Amino acid sequence: MKEKWTVYAKRADFYDIGDKFNIDPVVARVIRNRDIVGYENIDKYLNDTDLSGYDVTLMKDMDKGCLIMMDKIRQGKSIRIVSDYDVDGIMSNYILYDALKYAGADISYEIPDRMLDGYGINERIIEDAYTDGVDTIITCDNGIAAFPAIELAKEYGMTVIVTDHHEVPFDIDDNGEKRYRIVPADAVIDIKQVTCGYPFKEICGATVAYKFIRRLYELMGLGWENEDKYIEMVGLATVCDIMLLQDENRIYVKRALQIIKDTKNIGLKALLTANGLTDRKITAYDFGFVLGPCFNATGRLESAKVGLSLLLCEDEELALREAESIREINTERKSMTEDGTKKAIEIVEGSLKDDNILVVYVPELHESLAGIVAGRLKEKYYRPTLVFTDGNDDLLKGSGRSIEGYNMFEELSKCRELFVKFGGHEMAAGFTIEKDNFEILRKTLLNNQHLSEDDLTYKVHIDVAMPFSYISEKLINDLDKLEPFGNGNQKPLFAQSNLSVINLRLMGKDSQFGRLTLQDESGNRIEAMDFRINYFIESIKMWFGEQECDKMLNGQPNSIRINVAYHPSINVYNGRTYLQIRPDRYQKYTQEE
Repeated sequence: MKEKWTVYAKRADFYDIGDKFNIDPVVARVIRNRDIVGYENIDKYLNDTDLSGYDVTLMKDMDKGCLIMMDKIRQGKSIRIVSDYDVDGIMSNYILYDALKYAGADISYEIPDRMLDGYGINERIIEDAYTDGVDTIITCDNGIAAFPAIELAKEYGMTVIVTDHHEVPFDIDDNGEKRYRIVPADAVIDIKQVTCGYPFKEICGATVAYKFIRRLYELMGLGWENEDKYIEMVGLATVCDIMLLQDENRIYVKRALQIIKDTKNIGLKALLTANGLTDRKITAYDFGFVLGPCFNATGRLESAKVGLSLLLCEDEELALREAESIREINTERKSMTEDGTKKAIEIVEGSLKDDNILVVYVPELHESLAGIVAGRLKEKYYRPTLVFTDGNDDLLKGSGRSIEGYNMFEELSKCRELFVKFGGHEMAAGFTIEKDNFEILRKTLLNNQHLSEDDLTYKVHIDVAMPFSYISEKLINDLDKLEPFGNGNQKPLFAQSNLSVINLRLMGKDSQFGRLTLQDESGNRIEAMDFRINYFIESIKMWFGEQECDKMLNGQPNSIRINVAYHPSINVYNGRTYLQIRPDRYQKYTQEE
């Protein structure tokens, strides 16, 4: 993967901002790099805690959908929720189920089986609902593209409310213009509709569901017992669905991180315990890489209903058993993912590594892991990546992950006829094709693409070229005020060049971690904790050779000189507090720099 490091050069009076908000000027520079400009916006970025967000009535069909739901509840009609099987879907389903049940609804839920049903509501789910006497379907985190299912529901005389946040399907006419297609539901609540006036378009499905419930309760005259109710679920879904951590999303996630350790949800509390998260600060990383994957694993390897059942559990002992079981499912998922990724890399290295778009068929890969493997390949090669595996009846199922500058949803829409089914957005997609169309799709996507060398170069944006001698506890504490970090609010990244590696100590059961001692030109030293040390060692061998690498590993003088992009941190060990850095990536130092 090609990389290009650049240092932000955005201007402002950083000392003035620092004085105004009592933060280090370096932190003021980071805020400017996030395009937060002006005292009012900076204050909002640092201090806003208003959970109310924008006027929810600006959402197209919001009041229409709520009034329909209110009427159905009062009539005692049977209502069924249908969600997606990922974290966002599970959280959306929980919010709707718990809140509608409290409002007096005759409520049930359904979640598609990833293997049997694929993504979203389908005709089988509609048939079952009709057989069960369901009057009204409400979707969450899906439904905007479910034409056959919703058309069938309407044929049966059912009422359908769609709540979603995905892109609206469209056709391209002879003039190259998009013609959007809207499902024939009784109310369609999706902020991606062109005619929707809601000003912030980057909320997840759980947030749409949360806003639906808030508005429904308002119209029904029901009190909102706790301002923080459901915020943990909204925050978790926002991070795991990789929504922008800006605007109201940032406020929801920040609040969720503050309150989750004291959550009243018995199942969520049990999952914190099972993952050893009860005795330390919870971060957005824990949402995205610890808790979220546990819920996702249920939908991948068993049923997402297992994850929803945990959230609905009211018995503490049972919840602890269920949470531990879910953690074990996720451990199994990790092992399967590693095996699948290795096989996929072998395939790419064998014949595809020169392709600007990676379209990879990995036989026997568990279909639920295709998206994760696609993400791993994208990270390794920095290419738009589609990973397929075996489905049923001579079909292939897959998932895609994209890069900046390549709108995957639009590109797949250009060859819609090759798919049995597909959906998604700019950066990710899920799809099914006939096996005979695999090679045709690969060639079509390669022929249609116009990605330049610059497009295929990963951009590393350095906030400040900062010597580690500048790091202090105050600086790190000030940087913590910028959390939560994630998509759209990247963790601050600093860099220093021409560093010597004094020694490297391998750690962990499988020597998977490493603690480096780095020294700058002035003789200042700092410890660096690297959790991907094998990547570093392989890079050193490639840049400086086996002999110099061995000297480094043995603590001997060596000729290794590197640039390091890093995050500063504080480590507390045996009662001692000291500064360290967490390397993000490395470069070979050259004199030209």
